[in-house]
Amino acid sequence: MPDTKAPPENAFLGVPVEMTISVGKARPLISELLSLSQGAIIPLDSRIDDPVEIYIGEKLIARGELQEIEGEAGKLGVRLTEVVDLQNGF
Repeated sequence: MPDTKAPPENAFLGVPVEMTISVGKARPLISELLSLSQGAIIPLDSRIDDPVEIYIGEKLIARGELQEIEGEAGKLGVRLTEVVDLQNGF
């Protein structure tokens, strides 16, 4: 007979999830895309000090600021400035 007990609440806490950090958007024309080459710069709709958005799948879960990780030159991280209530509604 199969075990019909529900898994413990924390059974999935060790499963990694992929997060997407959105720094901005661009809306180039197709003609502009076709003329892109190595070294081209695509302008975004945001400034370097604007907040970034953090998603899991399509769900916005937080906002934050880009930061260089101390002691790891050139490596980026995100300092959270706003977090969605993940307990209710995720």
